[in-house]
Amino acid sequence: MNKITLLTKDHVKIVGNHFPVSTPSPGISLFHMMPAAKESYNLFAIKLQQAGVGVLTIDLRGHGESAQGPNNYKTFTDQQHQSSIGDVKASVDFQEKEGHSPLFVGGASIGANLALQILAEDERVKKAILLSPGLNYRGIETIPLAKKVAKNKDVYIVAAKDDVRGLGSADQQAQDIFNELRCKKKIKIFDLGGHGTDMLTAHQEFIGLLVEWLK
Repeated sequence: MNKITLLTKDHVKIVGNHFPVSTPSPGISLFHMMPAAKESYNLFAIKLQQAGVGVLTIDLRGHGESAQGPNNYKTFTDQQHQSSIGDVKASVDFQEKEGHSPLFVGGASIGANLALQILAEDERVKKAILLSPGLNYRGIETIPLAKKVAKNKDVYIVAAKDDVRGLGSADQQAQDIFNELRCKKKIKIFDLGGHGTDMLTAHQEFIGLLVEWLK
């Protein structure tokens, strides 16, 4: 794993952990939840790397080692949180420059909403894993985004019924988003597992299924 620094188009420095593999190969960018950092994906990233998928995990602005981090996200306005899409775009640009194809994304909580946004808006991104997406995290609304996702793309939504950290019923919100997608799609609802990347810790056997789905 190598530590890298990206500069977004609005001149924000973003720090990432890069798990390289030889190209050509698929590449995925992963976006954490709040409060969390890029290291929350370490186990998943290693499994992906071992399977031949290049991985980039980043600290979103205001988190971890990135600009305004590690805790300034707590003072962010909704608009500032929404500007994190610039961090997401920078990560996809990096993976493309590395020579990866196809390009995938994954996210947890607000990171899942951002992942859905880039999937809907960037033709380069072909698949997205959404861990505990919400209908509206800090103004990033997923129903309009779900309706915009092209039919040739693919989405895997994961949520848990015992999630008490999301806004409202996490499993129902996940189902509502799933229902609006007109692309290829899958959904997994756990009875137990918690929120976002906590599910990857609670269900480590599921990581292998996600890796196979991406490949």
